[in-house]
Amino acid sequence: MYFVYNLVMVESNLDKAAPESGSEELQVLRTSSLTGVLERELQNLILTGNLKPGQKLNEIKLSERFGVSRGPLREATRALAARGLVDFFPNRGVFVRSIPFDEALEIYDVRAAVFGLAGRLLVDLVTDDMLTKLYGFVDTMDALARDKHFESYYPVNLEFHQFLIGSTRHKTLQTEYNHLVNKLHLCRAKALVQPGSLALSNREHREMVDSLASGDKLRSQEAFFRHVERAKRRLQAALKETENASFGAE
Repeated sequence: MYFVYNLVMVESNLDKAAPESGSEELQVLRTSSLTGVLERELQNLILTGNLKPGQKLNEIKLSERFGVSRGPLREATRALAARGLVDFFPNRGVFVRSIPFDEALEIYDVRAAVFGLAGRLLVDLVTDDMLTKLYGFVDTMDALARDKHFESYYPVNLEFHQFLIGSTRHKTLQTEYNHLVNKLHLCRAKALVQPGSLALSNREHREMVDSLASGDKLRSQEAFFRHVERAKRRLQAALKETENASFGAE
């Protein structure tokens, strides 16, 4: 329903803007706008896990699902490939990209540096209202972690981090950070992180907000950097524990 609404709005806006509905320019604009909507919809399916790392994109089923021809769909998948979200394999098709564990660790390293910079920048921008909102996020996640509501914790955690990144007002930083986070969604090993680590992670969230409240740039940069670095270590520990369990079962 959401996709249909977006598509109808695209068509409606184009019809209003076009002097001649049959013009070649309008047809190009229709195709490019439809491709953009399809790209966002496919990205959402990938990042929410509905299309999983390594899964093949079935053109026929997706065309039927969205009610579109394969042309715009192929253009959308090409755009996703350029952003590193899918891979093309000759004679095999398009697959959701699967980030190997070693590459994921490298992404964590770069993300830590970018997030640390965000913490440093935010010290000069933070307001009392922002701190109130941030502490509200942390309190909510405390309750969810205590009750082990992982499915509810996850979206609040994402919103918390996006609020921080968005509050930097630094478009280049936002773009790079979101690109890194999107790629981490393609790492299968990320699913190994256990709900028991939620409380520990949220204590780090509180440390981050406390550092912003302190007005100390170095403290804030370190707290933000350390949070991602520790997340990386939790992922490594979870993978090692899984490997040990599999070895013991053989």
